[in-house]
Amino acid sequence: MTPYEAELVVDRRESAAEGVLVLTLCHPLGDPLPAWEPGAHVDVVLGPDLERQYSLCGDPDDRAVWRIAVLREPGGRGGSAHLHERVGPGDKVRVRGPRNHFRLEPSPRYRFVAGGIGITPILPMLAAAERAGAEWTLLYGGRSRRSMAFTGEVERYGDRVTIAPEDETGLLDLGSVLDGVPDGTLVYCCGPGPLLDAVEERCPPGILRVERFRPKDAPRGDGDAEFEVVLARSGRTVTVPADVSVLDAVRAAGAEVLYSCTEGTCGTCETDVVEGTPDHRDSVLTDEERAAGETMLICVSRCRGRRLVLDL
Repeated sequence: MTPYEAELVVDRRESAAEGVLVLTLCHPLGDPLPAWEPGAHVDVVLGPDLERQYSLCGDPDDRAVWRIAVLREPGGRGGSAHLHERVGPGDKVRVRGPRNHFRLEPSPRYRFVAGGIGITPILPMLAAAERAGAEWTLLYGGRSRRSMAFTGEVERYGDRVTIAPEDETGLLDLGSVLDGVPDGTLVYCCGPGPLLDAVEERCPPGILRVERFRPKDAPRGDGDAEFEVVLARSGRTVTVPADVSVLDAVRAAGAEVLYSCTEGTCGTCETDVVEGTPDHRDSVLTDEERAAGETMLICVSRCRGRRLVLDL
């Protein structure tokens, strides 16, 4: 299925915090935008080699607009600077998606943990948990209060929300929300890598759902080796050398594949596996999805064996 892609118009441009730009996007003809669920993100296509992923942080029931928040990253590759400096009301931005690898699963209880701009996918989750009548809490940290976006929106939930700027309270007290969680609780966390790693260490297996902005160091197998990929739709066989990704190899062979981050974090290149065992090295799939082996992210993952058959 070809994903939705369109030139959307910037309807509003606002500041949500120090260094955080909020863009509200709409269709130029007023057409409704595709439906989405909490945890979804979109690709913002800024040029041939410049795409970035941003979580949708508005109201899923409002099909007229999509809202994204962009943290300015001085050491980044130019995407955030482009949006901060060159995009304003009335400008058009090419957007593709949405896709979702961070869905809010039904549960009677949630513990949400957000760090910095990681609050963005969590925002619509709070509203969904509230509507469902679930028990939930949010622990939200950042460098300082002035750098933390959407604090006003989360504070309206009252004492279920703990806002903990590091310059006021120190590092997040994860034990206060993660130690001794009741059975049936799901933990959702988004933020910088060290925070996610710390939360992973505290959570028992099976209850944690995370979304990463940067790739997690993936364990390697027995060393990279050459293998073959069969493109099931054409029957063509492609050799993947030890130092070349599956994505690059199949694209060089003429296969049309959507991709974006090339780091295993966005999920754009997720491909169905027809036969063979993937060597998963992404930061997107759950342990259950990896064990099933039905899909793989071909920008970073490889093959456990000599041959893969992919739905390409």
